[in-house]
Amino acid sequence: MIEFNAKHRFAKIAARKARLVVDLVRGLPVNRALILLDRSPQRAAVLVKSVVRSAVANAEQKSGGSLDLNDLVVSTARVDEGPLLGGHIRWRPAARGRAMPYHKRTSHIHISLSPVTALNTAASEKDAVTETQGEEA
Repeated sequence: MIEFNAKHRFAKIAARKARLVVDLVRGLPVNRALILLDRSPQRAAVLVKSVVRSAVANAEQKSGGSLDLNDLVVSTARVDEGPLLGGHIRWRPAARGRAMPYHKRTSHIHISLSPVTALNTAASEKDAVTETQGEEA
């Protein structure tokens, strides 16, 4: 199956916050995903939108203009945790001479785009396999 990938590593946002935005666009057509990200108030939407645009540019570059970009769908979208910024926990002063830890988290955003036809053929092949297995039983 043809896939066009893009990723943003070491994005300065917690993975937990970015996953909320990525869950919105998974499975959507590219045009609809970009509109949704443009209207989304979350800060992670800007980062995810840039990754989707990068994946569209990769698709345009690799296909050489033979692929219709309107037929692309966000097939896989995931956010992994990255390392702490600076590589360690930071400390903030607290009451009565104590210190409270805090983390500056990063994340890795991965987006894959696939043509709609490739997704439909993969789904139909999977359905055909499950039907033949059901007949054998």
